[in-house]
Amino acid sequence: MPLSATMVGALLGLGTQMYSNALRKLPYMRHPWEHLLGIGLGVVAANQMVKWEAKSNEDLDKLLEKSRLANERRYFEALFGQNYYSYTHGKRDDQSRLHLFHTSPQIPHLHIL
Repeated sequence: MPLSATMVGALLGLGTQMYSNALRKLPYMRHPWEHLLGIGLGVVAANQMVKWEAKSNEDLDKLLEKSRLANERRYFEALFGQNYYSYTHGKRDDQSRLHLFHTSPQIPHLHIL
């Protein structure tokens, strides 16, 4: 994947510079250093995009897991009552219980008549 991102970025940078020269009706390879600069910027941009996508997928997985646990907790406590965790996981102190409730946002319920 990094090699393909590098190649796509290089071609994008080169293509952008050549297109810019073509629009201005200049020779395609007028200033070769501009092409190298475009290739370098394209490579950096494409590789950073790949890293950002991997990081965002990792963060999304963490948030989904946290949300799943909060939803399970709400569901089981609605079925079995507030003391569900003390029955299943042993005695819990109040601080850890407060921590569980304050890590997940509470969604207000709308009652429509």
